[in-house]
Amino acid sequence: MAKGRATIGIDGTPLPVLPPEHDARVWARLIRVMFYTPGFLAILLLKVGEPTSFGITVELLMLASAAAIVGGLFIAAEGDRGGADEASRTGVWSGSLVLEFLAVVPFLCAVPSLFHEIASSTLLHDKLPNAVSAPPLANAELLPAMAIAPFMLYQLAGFGTLHFIVSKSMNWAINIATLCLIIASYAANREGLYLAERAFSGLLVLGMGVVVIFGILKLKQMQMDYTRRHPPEHEK
Repeated sequence: MAKGRATIGIDGTPLPVLPPEHDARVWARLIRVMFYTPGFLAILLLKVGEPTSFGITVELLMLASAAAIVGGLFIAAEGDRGGADEASRTGVWSGSLVLEFLAVVPFLCAVPSLFHEIASSTLLHDKLPNAVSAPPLANAELLPAMAIAPFMLYQLAGFGTLHFIVSKSMNWAINIATLCLIIASYAANREGLYLAERAFSGLLVLGMGVVVIFGILKLKQMQMDYTRRHPPEHEK
């Protein structure tokens, strides 16, 4: 039976509650998906055209793709053997924060607007001679938007890394604000208010950046405190 993580330090006080150990190989596979999928969609949109409608969607997709690379850098820095420091011990957790908030969130924000533009694009739906008439897609873009629901459950049910960094009430506040900004961005896109959509999306990305920076620094500080008051066996 595996030995559990210590909860009391050598000074007799409770140790910080760190996230559980994650398999870096699983996150590496996710990085490949998050790099290729949004990037491929962004390239398709650029080839289709209509930059006014697709502009912010392309930017969000490219952010998701680029953030996956940065997340991979953090995860690749993971190490817990001899010579490991506080930064390397938090590599996977830091990388997961980057993926969760700078790759997945922008991707989820882009998906509803992306499918709305695909459903309503005059360029994509120009009728050809003898083309068969099909009913409009109506609000079908709300179907892929349902992916936001399990992501919220992932964060609020304690699966996300943020759960170990901030208080429960702050975790709820951050995720509710994220959901509201995604909805506001999508509503602005449907109404053709592209400046408002850009403002809501920009605020969302800025907020996610602040969360990630705070989270990475907090994780490193927690690991430093944990290591100082409960040194690994080879460091004692």
